Amino acid sequence: MSAHKWSMKESLKMDDEQFILWQALLEDRTGMQISAQRKSFLETSLAIRMREVGLQDYDAYYEKLMSGLTGEVEWATLVDRLTVQETSFFRHTSSFELVHDYCDARLKEGASSLDVWCVGCSTGEEPYSLGMMLNGLIEQHQGKYWGITATDISLPALSKARQGIYSKRKLDLMSDEYKSRYFATLPGSSLSESRKVQVNRELKDRICFAQVNVLELESAPMAEMDVIFCQNLLIYFRRWRKRDIVTHLAERLAPGGLMVLGIGEVLDWSHPDMERVPYDNTLAFVRRNG
Repeated sequence: MSAHKWSMKESLKMDDEQFILWQALLEDRTGMQISAQRKSFLETSLAIRMREVGLQDYDAYYEKLMSGLTGEVEWATLVDRLTVQETSFFRHTSSFELVHDYCDARLKEGASSLDVWCVGCSTGEEPYSLGMMLNGLIEQHQGKYWGITATDISLPALSKARQGIYSKRKLDLMSDEYKSRYFATLPGSSLSESRKVQVNRELKDRICFAQVNVLELESAPMAEMDVIFCQNLLIYFRRWRKRDIVTHLAERLAPGGLMVLGIGEVLDWSHPDMERVPYDNTLAFVRRNG
């Protein structure tokens, strides 16, 4: 590391007062809780972005974020850096198996369509995984329809999701059938591991990507959803806020609808209209019909 970079890193230590200020801003706007143990993560993330915009002071950067339209644009970039996590196709297999079994049963019972909401979709791997699975199911039931609404707070992440372009390595654990049907290899380097693939139009056209802040679910237009899929999102929130978010999600389910959460993300939540689904290695609830 050069002496210049080292001295800049040393000069960007955040004092306790500044840390409290940034904690409050992030929790107020996104609900995300930055604990004292993650202070270094916050310092590093902010420092990298501050260097990119030519600032070397946390207070000056904070003021930039507060400055009207320019601040709103900058905030969107920063949120992307702080909230977008590494994800993958068909992450947590048992949750997808549950959704498959549930949707298959709904279709056999006579449901004409399946409406799915993927919450905290990041760069799109999760909703595209759900889409591939649903498309295969629908083809076994003539005259049926499916659609996915995928939401996230990060505009840059949503932009990547809409493009549907991924490293070929991301498909390593995917079946050959899915690879050949839903992805096309893009021109690029001759090294196969660096090649890019893109989701095809058949799959893209059935998924709507939209920005939604989970702190503002009261104004989200989703309702009567058959499935709500929300994993690896709630771990960043305080316990009371997790319960509040999950309650709002549950209220957007259709009678008999399924809500799938990440294991261990909500430990003490209950709702009079919801019943826990007994499924191995999965945290899920179904809305009672009554």
